Amino acid sequence: MSDVPSNAPEHCPGTASEQAGKSSACAGCPNQKICASGAPKAPDPAIEEIKEKMVTVKHKILVLSGKGGVGKSTFSTQLAHGLASDVSKEVALLDVDICGPSLPRMLGLEGEQVHQSGSGWSPVYVEDNLSVMSIGFLLSSPDDAVIWRGPKKNGMIKQFLRDVDWGELDYLIVDTPPGTSDEHLSIVQYLSSAGIDGAVIITTPQEVSLQDVRKEIRFCQKVKLPIIGVVENMSGFVCPKCKNTSQIFPPTTGGAEKMCADLSLPFLGRVPLDPRIGRSCDEGRSFLSQEPDSPAAAAYHRIIQSIKDYCSHRSRTHGNAD
Repeated sequence: MSDVPSNAPEHCPGTASEQAGKSSACAGCPNQKICASGAPKAPDPAIEEIKEKMVTVKHKILVLSGKGGVGKSTFSTQLAHGLASDVSKEVALLDVDICGPSLPRMLGLEGEQVHQSGSGWSPVYVEDNLSVMSIGFLLSSPDDAVIWRGPKKNGMIKQFLRDVDWGELDYLIVDTPPGTSDEHLSIVQYLSSAGIDGAVIITTPQEVSLQDVRKEIRFCQKVKLPIIGVVENMSGFVCPKCKNTSQIFPPTTGGAEKMCADLSLPFLGRVPLDPRIGRSCDEGRSFLSQEPDSPAAAAYHRIIQSIKDYCSHRSRTHGNAD
């Protein structure tokens, strides 16, 4: 993605792309001749502005999956709660699922509004050390549909990164929509100079999910986005009474662990199905606080510790204090 004109078609490659003015998406665009002329194309100045803004953010983590409905937002909220349980750490969540913002509901923040200050938009706080920004806070109703083309989505993501007063953060977690499209390209481009620690990729055990997740892995490799590891969500159901495990979604091709072994990627762990996770999200509460002794909470804590270890190692190797 590159600097996209406001009147561009939906799949505009951007003015800095080699395909500017030449791709099929450019047909009929009023800017086609200008883009195809070969005139020097300047990088989006927002990239440098965002780099300056992100100087105060130590770690930036993307939560990705090629598949919808695998629990990205659920994992993002539990990761944020887990990291923020250390009161010495400042944590923030950024929701770039422009058309399906679910973090306000999952964090018990529906009806909250974003306020403007001299230093930019102020995020909404769940706790003293956990803040959130989502387009959901800018809608008049949770049921409002966001019907936007690519360039307008990209503009909103740019605003979130550049114009929000994030302050001093230890972790910024970015919750993304399914796929490998506008939002993903935008977030990677705009944070390219600021540095992204890596991506946590979420899947479920069945092959129909793994197939899409492999596409997400290819996306990360193509844009040179480090992969922290893969989490297998909804991995078996542990009965809260008898403690037996049932495979609700059988891993017909070996599941995420085998995929990671085949692709030489870190496997971060499995999170079992637990109806209380969904209930906690519906109620806007932390599952980790409500059910601390559950097998799912233990799995989350192990995975979160692996992510923290990865970030600490990355800080040491890049010469930054954690």
